[in-house]
Amino acid sequence: MFLIILLELNLKKINNMIQSIRGTKDILPDTVEYWNFVESSFRHTSHLYGYKELRTPIFEKTEVFSRSIGEATEVVNKQMYTFTDKGAESITLRPEMTAALVRSVVQNSLLHDSPLLRLWYFGPFFRFERPQKGRMRQFHQYGAECIGSANPEADAEVILLADSLFKSVGINEYKLFINTLGSDESRKLYLDELVKYFQKVKEKLSDDSKYRLETNPLRILDSKNEEDTELLKEAPLILDYLDNESKEHFDAVKDFLNGAGLTYTISPRLVRGLDYYNHTVFEFQSTVLGAQDSFGGGGRYNNLIEQLGGPSTPAVGFALGIERILLILENTDKLNKTENTTKVYIVTANQELIKYSINLANKLREKNIGTILDLQKRSIKSQMKEANKVGVKYVIIIGDNEISRGILTIKNMQSSEQTEVPLDSIEKFKFE
Repeated sequence: MFLIILLELNLKKINNMIQSIRGTKDILPDTVEYWNFVESSFRHTSHLYGYKELRTPIFEKTEVFSRSIGEATEVVNKQMYTFTDKGAESITLRPEMTAALVRSVVQNSLLHDSPLLRLWYFGPFFRFERPQKGRMRQFHQYGAECIGSANPEADAEVILLADSLFKSVGINEYKLFINTLGSDESRKLYLDELVKYFQKVKEKLSDDSKYRLETNPLRILDSKNEEDTELLKEAPLILDYLDNESKEHFDAVKDFLNGAGLTYTISPRLVRGLDYYNHTVFEFQSTVLGAQDSFGGGGRYNNLIEQLGGPSTPAVGFALGIERILLILENTDKLNKTENTTKVYIVTANQELIKYSINLANKLREKNIGTILDLQKRSIKSQMKEANKVGVKYVIIIGDNEISRGILTIKNMQSSEQTEVPLDSIEKFKFE
């Protein structure tokens, strides 16, 4: 009977506990170092390519996304977190970064300072989707944008940057798929032919594709519905409708990738999900992820900056899903943490000596030596146990005997070697 009552009390506590919102996840201390490793590796690689970080607010005016991504896209129609603020303005939590970054570039006149911008970002984004492994409602992305060059070498550079990012964290096996949507003229010509084809077989299309036929026909090419994929086998291909300029651009991109030794597959039905793309589009996939195998992609968007009020400026970029990258690393046993910067744990024999410990810890921190000490008045044994758990390399023991002799005992936790150091020269000891 007592056990039943106890279980009921525990269930009541759980029911009263405030839970995180569905589709969001806490990044706890035992895993956050994996995130830090990826971010620091990406930051370093970005700088090697000359890319500079840009940060924007996590919410924008809704029109930033509805005008750029496209009113008919699934992101705008179904996935955006949009609300009206107290000033009666429509606000949206950013579902992607390119539009927000372009808004910032235009607003802050960054193109006046430089005709070519290399920018990168890292942060949280928000889409109302059905949560599943590797797909959250609050998710994180790294992205890079090269703004100001219409040349195919810019397309190649951002793809090579992505490849270097993957290698920097230990991802050496993945698939790169590339395609071209051609110029605006080529795309329009192709779209007309695509619509004509789908109109003939409209009754066989899935309900989603019937809707897309009226709103965003290119998205039908992304359908995973079995009925649709069968019809797609006979659908016209964009590669057959390219003008000379589009062919030359795409051929040059392929030539640069070949020269760099990058393996890729041409995927004629790859379109990506946002309306602002033209010319080159690409996607990165990993078989490690199963059915949801895409972990990033991007393409060229030559009209977006003008569309958001800036000068006519070509650009190309990509975004990578951090949760999915971490899944790849976890499933291939390549998860790495950033180095533990806490090197010293001060063990205090009794509380009358705590002032010595606090002062010593501050002196070591001033020397850029990560140091912690006991705050719970525990025994020496318990303190040593925590020092082991934290993973410090050195323990400094402060006891009455040490203070009376004017020395401190330093124990190397890896070799178990103990060294006595004069109290007034402890800062000269090399904690390496």
